[in-house]
Parts: sequence; structure tokens; C-alpha cells
Amino acid sequence: MRRLITTLAILFVVIVAGMTALVLLVNPNDFRNYMVQQVEQRSGYQLRLEGDLRWHVWPQLSILAGRMSVTAPGAQQPMVMAENMRLDVHLLPLLSHQLSVKQVMLKNAVIRLTPDSKARQPADAPVGPTDSTPPEPVKGWTFDINNLEVADSLLIWQPPQGEEINFRDLNLSLTQDSRREATLSLATRVSRDQRELQLSLDGEMSVADYPQRVNGTVKSLSWQLQGPGLPATGLQGKGSLQAEWLDDSQRFLLQNVALTLGDSQLNGVIRGKLGNAPTIDIDMRSPHLDLDALSGLNAQTTAAPAAPALTANSRPPVIAEPASYLDHPLNSLSAALKLQVDTLRWHGMDMQQVALDAQNQQGKIALNTLSGRVGAGSFSLPGSLNLRQQSVEVALRPALQNIALAPLLQAFALPPTLDGQLTLTGNLSGDGLSVEDFHQRWRGEAEVELASARIIGMNFQQLVQRAVARNSNRVSSGDETGNSNETRLDKLQAQATLKDGLIALKNLQGGASGFRLGGAGQIDMLRRQCDINFGVQVTSGWKGDNALIATLQQTAVPLHIYGGWDNLQYNLQVDQLLRQKLESEIKSRLDDWSQRNQKTAAPVKQAH
Repeated sequence: MRRLITTLAILFVVIVAGMTALVLLVNPNDFRNYMVQQVEQRSGYQLRLEGDLRWHVWPQLSILAGRMSVTAPGAQQPMVMAENMRLDVHLLPLLSHQLSVKQVMLKNAVIRLTPDSKARQPADAPVGPTDSTPPEPVKGWTFDINNLEVADSLLIWQPPQGEEINFRDLNLSLTQDSRREATLSLATRVSRDQRELQLSLDGEMSVADYPQRVNGTVKSLSWQLQGPGLPATGLQGKGSLQAEWLDDSQRFLLQNVALTLGDSQLNGVIRGKLGNAPTIDIDMRSPHLDLDALSGLNAQTTAAPAAPALTANSRPPVIAEPASYLDHPLNSLSAALKLQVDTLRWHGMDMQQVALDAQNQQGKIALNTLSGRVGAGSFSLPGSLNLRQQSVEVALRPALQNIALAPLLQAFALPPTLDGQLTLTGNLSGDGLSVEDFHQRWRGEAEVELASARIIGMNFQQLVQRAVARNSNRVSSGDETGNSNETRLDKLQAQATLKDGLIALKNLQGGASGFRLGGAGQIDMLRRQCDINFGVQVTSGWKGDNALIATLQQTAVPLHIYGGWDNLQYNLQVDQLLRQKLESEIKSRLDDWSQRNQKTAAPVKQAH
């Protein structure tokens, strides 16, 4: 054991002495011109090194450089700039005064993938005749480094005619073997629109045909998105995919995409083309998609108080003002989206078999298909979106069939005073996509029919019968309605018009066994109030005077419902109605008595 320790100590001393002598004998600045020439010969790029090069011998023999930059031919800005660069080199080639780099490490680097950093021909470059052989294109960067590490750096990516996206705190590790199969590990974060995305991935890729073609597999992808409008804990997800990039045509393909966002999953294919006219085609499928959880709606609905009522002259808070869509990313590309969702949750509503087929042409979106099922019912919402405005313009042609109304009212923050199976056809348009926008900036008209309807909180038949019984001892109400506090109708239908937060209801008609009703009115979504006049005609459940009952069965009793959603009030004009009916009945009987008396008292002619 003592001999082994002694041998290792001697070997260590020899290595340290040899490396010390090598450092003293070999000047790293002798390789400066060599490195600049090699970079230019292999890629056409210009390498610039500032300051002296110096050795670093522990724990790895390396050459340290200060500020450096790599610039493409004709580019306005360097492609790579770094405060520090470290070149890990092999020891043995140095004995023959040769440089063999096994790893490059950049720290505090700025990497630009922008139009200003791309290679371009000089403006004064000679132009050959049209029938001559075209000049060779500027040579691109050839990745032939076995190991590359980038630490605490910044990547600036800007697509053509697009905005810059900054990838901060970039840490990249890339290792390739003799077959040019590379292993990649990356971690970074992106801040934009007051939101921050943290991203990390591990994968493999083939760079044998780089830069013309790159393909690889992302084995592990994880991210977290935080910011305004999201849950307090942010959105977290994982994923995996296979990717391919073709540089000549600027095309990419992402297949076998498997993404997990909380309890939601997405699987499918994404393909597209970059350049001056980017295009993207997305074909995805999801077994379950919870939009409430992704938007943070679940947390907001449990903690947020009810929305305050707005007066006619009041304005919504500044944070509620619509954001500008003029610079929306969809305005600069063409896209197609096909999405199939087995189960989807939106504003507390559970939907099944949801299908979306949409086409985008530079901000003009055609919703060819937006359909699905809700319970035993179905819905279809074709239409269009226009993002080329300050606020997105929406036009929809809704067609609902047997949709449960109560969850729909809750989703649009309307009073839950109605329930039943809704059938609706109409045309709607407006500015904005939020519920608040629907309350304030939408308009349209629709034919509405509600089967198995329930008006919750009031029993119209019971109100009329009890009011009549209190004002007249000639009739009383039966027991058909019991003590129920809701009105049940076989069918309720109306024509609805939406404008500036007001829902106007015309030709309101409904009926059930024992009574019918009609009416008209309006619902004010801004003030959270309603004002509806009904005419309630009770045809059964009466006891007492047959003549008065027959009159009541043919009479629509006025019922006025008004006030705030949380404190509805009503007014029944039963006493006035009974007084009018009584006066009419008395007048009718007096007229009959007068006519009979006139016939009896007629003068008798005398015979001559």
C-alpha cells in the first residue's frame, strides 16, 4: 500500500512538473491567429479575441480568453459575444505545438439569432452576368465541437418581421460523439407581457447534416408559466416530442408530441415553415382539457367577490380595458388548427366530443367548426375572429340544442333564475372574448326556446291565485301548486335581442297544465337588473263562484317583476283587475235588467 501511494505521489509530481514546464514553454497567444484562421476557413465567420490568452491548469488544462465575438460575413451585429471563454485542450498535442480543443465554454454570453446577425452579401459585391453560374452562398456555421457549454447567458431570437424574444439565464450543455450524435441539456427562462416562462429540457439530436438538417428527440421537457391572469402557483407541465428542422426550406416538424398541463393532456403533430411568411399547422387530440384550471378560474371563483354593479356613467376598471391586438403574433403568420377533445371543462361546464377546426390568415380567423356535446344536448358555434384591431372582433352563429341552461347562465355571470333545456339559433357579434366584454360590447339577436322550463324563486300560478283569494271571498285557490317556490312550464319561448348590455325579450310565451303566460321585458347585465311584464292566465285550480272563475280563466293577470338580481320584487294588480271585472259584471247585469223592464213596461195599444 505504501508503494502504491508513493508511486501515485511521484506520478502526480511528474504531471504537475510537466504541465508547469509546458505552461512555461508554450505561449497560448501563439494559437490566436491559428484559431481565427480555422474559424474563418471552416465557417466564414470572423472570430475576434480581446486581451491576452492565458493558461489554466487545474482541474483541467485550459486556455482562458477575455471578451470574444463571432460575426457572420456581412452581418451588422455579432452572432456570439461573451465576457469569458474557456477552451479545454488535450495535453499531448501541445507537446508538438498543436492545439486540439475538446470543449468550449462560454460564460455571460449574448447569442443573437436575428436578421441583423445573419450572414449577407456585401452591398457592393460584384454581380455576374445572368447566364453565369450563380455565386456560392455564404458558408454557414458548421458545428464540429465535441463539447460545448454555455453558462449564465442570453439568447436573443427574432423571426423575420417578428419581435425579439429573450431567453435569459441560458445554461446549455451539448456533447457529440464521432458519429455526430449529440446529447443536449438546456435550462432558461423567458419574460414577456409580465409573464415568465421557465423551461428545461434533455434530449438527443443528430447534427451530421447540420446546418441543412437537424433532427432529434426531446426525452424530457418541463416548464412553469407565472404571471397575471394565471393561477397563483402558475402553470406547470411536462412533455416529450420528436423534432426535425430543414434549413433550406425553413421547415420544422414536431411529431409524437405529448404534453401534460396539470390534469390536461395534449397529443399530436405540429408542422410549419418560418421565413417572411410563416405558416403553422397544428393537429392535436386531448383526452381531457381543463380550461378552468389552466386559466386559474377555479382559484378566482372561490376567492373573488361578486362583481359590483355598473351604473350608466361608470367605466370598468383600467385592468379590464381590452389589450391591443394589433401586434398579436397571429397577425404575422398563417395557421391551421384541428383539435379533438374527449372531455373539456370551461367555466364550470363539462363538455364532450369537442371539435375545433380553425384557419388563420394574418389575424383573420375562420372558425369553420366549433362543436360538441353538453350532457344530452349539443352545440355548434361557427364564426370568425378579427385580430387586426385594437380589440378582437368576434362574430358567431350559435346553434344550441337541448343544452342545460343553469350552468350556461353561471358561465356568463347571469342570474340563475331560469333552468331547463335550451334550444337557440341566432347571430352574435362584439368586441372582446371575456365575459365582461359579452356584458358590455356584444350585440345580436336569437330565437330562444326553453323546454321543461323552471322559473326559480317564484310560483306564478300560486301568486295569482292567492292574490285573488285575498281580494275576493267568492273564489279560493286549490292545492295543485302546493308550496313550491318555482314555476314549471312545458315550454317557454321568446325573441331575444342583445345590445349594449341589454337583453330585450319580445313575444315571451309559455304554458303548462293549468296556466299560460305571455309578456315582454329586458335584462340589464351592466346594472344587474331586470324589468319584465307578464300576463299570467290561470286556467285551473280555482274554487268558488263559477261565473267569476270562468272570467278569471279567460283573463291574463298583469305581473310585473323588477329590481336587482339579488332582490327581485313583483307587483300584481289583482284588486284593480277584480274591480274592473266586478264593475263590468254589474254593468252587464244592469243592462240585462233594464232591457227586460223595458219590454215589460212597453205601452199597450187600445182598440177603436
